[in-house]
Amino acid sequence: MRKTILALAGAAAISTFAISGANADNHEGGEIDTSAITSGTYSADPAHTLVVWGLDHLGFNDYFGIFGDITGTLELDTADLSSSSVDVSIPIADVTVASAGLKDHLLRAGTDGADPDFFGPNPEPARFVSTSVTPTGDTSADITGNLTFNGVTREVTLDAELAGMGTNAMNQKETVGFHAETTIMRSEWNLGWGIPFGLGDEVELEITAAFEKN
Repeated sequence: MRKTILALAGAAAISTFAISGANADNHEGGEIDTSAITSGTYSADPAHTLVVWGLDHLGFNDYFGIFGDITGTLELDTADLSSSSVDVSIPIADVTVASAGLKDHLLRAGTDGADPDFFGPNPEPARFVSTSVTPTGDTSADITGNLTFNGVTREVTLDAELAGMGTNAMNQKETVGFHAETTIMRSEWNLGWGIPFGLGDEVELEITAAFEKN
């Protein structure tokens, strides 16, 4: 995805999270000191965990949307990162897009009993459950897992990187944040509407995930 302005608007895991600069250790100006991160169970911060999606709009430009209010857990093992895991749920029905008409289309029932073009009304949340975590550097890893939505489960791999860590000055919780990205083909999840006339099949996902220690 062309690097978006969406430092905004997030399973595991690109992360911005509500911690003050004085209490957060991040990339800006140097490497992250990971020695203070502790193992344990962390819960996703739904207000600051987001998944930004983008796809080609008929060959003219890119279109973006956002999923928020993400919930789930991170089991973090700092001694053996490969033993860590993540399990998050993404409420598809709460998709945010700039166009009210598009949101209606995304959640619209099919005509005359036909399948919906996209998610349809009251779609089940998407879920990502990791099956392996493979470190690729001191602060990065490939997170492979099963992504389930629209009635289909397929394996995807997230290219993830630690974005920051520290104590959230607002609630005093130990927090870690991650950036991640991957690309999926929406037709593989039975969401192929519009592809014949040029709406992109390839969907680029950028994830910003903040997790707070329980």
